[in-house]
Amino acid sequence: NHTRISEFILVGFKSHPGSQLLLSVLFSTMYIVTVVGNVCMILIIRRDSNLHTPMYFFLENLSTLDICYSSVITPRAALAFLLGRRSISYNGCVSQMFFFSLFGTTEAFFLAVMAYDRFTAICNPLLYQVIMSRRLCVLMVMGSYLSGCINCSIQTGFTFSLSFCGRREINHFFCEVAAVMHASCSDTLVNELIMLAVCGSIIVGTALVVFVSYGYIIITIVQMPSAESRHKAFSTCSSHMTTICLFFGTVFFMYAQPGATSSPNKSNTISIFYTVVIPMLNPFIYTLRNREVKGSLKKQLKR
Repeated sequence: NHTRISEFILVGFKSHPGSQLLLSVLFSTMYIVTVVGNVCMILIIRRDSNLHTPMYFFLENLSTLDICYSSVITPRAALAFLLGRRSISYNGCVSQMFFFSLFGTTEAFFLAVMAYDRFTAICNPLLYQVIMSRRLCVLMVMGSYLSGCINCSIQTGFTFSLSFCGRREINHFFCEVAAVMHASCSDTLVNELIMLAVCGSIIVGTALVVFVSYGYIIITIVQMPSAESRHKAFSTCSSHMTTICLFFGTVFFMYAQPGATSSPNKSNTISIFYTVVIPMLNPFIYTLRNREVKGSLKKQLKR
């Protein structure tokens, strides 16, 4: 019965002490950069009234989400590498999986919502303010979190309904769903099918919204009469396209490639990108590739 297990041991990236110290410093540095970068992005948007538009409303919420997403994984992993204490309590593992699944799923829906926002802005510019009302934007954000909550409840509930008899080792640096299932002494076929169905539908569904939106965006941009208008339209969505490629690229590589999840080292390495690296890179992508954000940042620094 699973109640016999009071804690788990996370054995991902287990190597000699020198490497562990390096990993701790690396994770700590990336987490600090993530928090500072995303907090700065939130402050820039809030302090500049010119950025109080639907696009930046979603971007502000994405920055908040990235801070929460990274905070679930990175600080604890850095501390474990530093102190060598890899144990995590049963309840701690449940909580970590719940919030990791919640924020990860919500981010996928956020990216789909932001793609729809760009589609509306470029393909229906005259109706943009009417369609993307404040009420709709808030409902979209709430709907993304609700969808994430439903998924994380399903994943966490089914995973921890399994029995964990004697084997306590989880071959990962955090309580990732597939890694925890592999540590169970129960038959996990039903759980794996449920994970495949739920996660597959979310990934395919959100990716489809993104691809269809950007398909129409590209067609609209190509048909624009002047090179200046085409460049301006493309620049408003280039940052989002970069973020989408990074996020969905790593997720597809992680879960869609045959045998990817069965290789612990590969799984650990890929997981770093979508749990640690991408939340750190997002504010830089939106700052360096966005004229309005760069202009606002320069004005606020001059003040």
